[in-house]
Amino acid sequence: MIDLHCHILPGLDDGPTDMRHSVEMAAQADRDGIHTICATPHIRHDHDVRIHELPDRIAVLNEAIAQAGGAAHIISGGEVAETIVEHLSDAELRVVSLGGGGRWILLEPKPGPLSDSLDHAVVTLRRRGFHSLIAHPERHLGVDMLERLARLVREGALIQATAATMCEPPASRGMAILARAGLIHVLSSDAHHPRVGREVAIAEGLQVLGRIDPPGQFLPWVRDVAPAAMIAGEEVASPYPPEGIPPPAKDGATAG
Repeated sequence: MIDLHCHILPGLDDGPTDMRHSVEMAAQADRDGIHTICATPHIRHDHDVRIHELPDRIAVLNEAIAQAGGAAHIISGGEVAETIVEHLSDAELRVVSLGGGGRWILLEPKPGPLSDSLDHAVVTLRRRGFHSLIAHPERHLGVDMLERLARLVREGALIQATAATMCEPPASRGMAILARAGLIHVLSSDAHHPRVGREVAIAEGLQVLGRIDPPGQFLPWVRDVAPAAMIAGEEVASPYPPEGIPPPAKDGATAG
């Protein structure tokens, strides 16, 4: 599996403070069956992440993981705030694109409900040759969230949900609604520390998602095809349409 959203680089943002904890996070990934991790530090005004330093930092972390006997491989990425998109050059965006593929940007909505400024960021990125993977929409609840996400998907964006929330009531009930609306395309860990908060793990969330249609019918695409294509910089389109308003739940279709 590939984890497209993980704050594994040490000493940069609100992730691990030292290399030891980063190596522990990589060991969690090994145990969960994750072979590749996109290091996605926050790219926004309140974190002093220097984009030009990221390739060297990733190389150092990969060396430390290998020396510890780990198997997980770290590749480039960044969690780019919608509020900073217009302040980044195309070259900077390519450095923080998922996997360094030069096309897919993990786009973080600003705090609060989704708004027109997220639409503007998606359109801006598209005009500059990039596609958007919207990060953790479950953290940005609003009365029109489903309709907004459906519109963004129709414009070419895809949606990344946090794997742990698929398994934890009461959040899991809302995640099932998102899934039935065709608004979950990949699961990622969004882990920040090996001992606090979410682990670097996706497998259990994928098991839950596999029981919810429509994404459950396309689980190999969600688990393998879409993440691999994104880090390779390829075009990716959802195999199921966004509905916005989900159909009634089938028996046994709720998560949790």
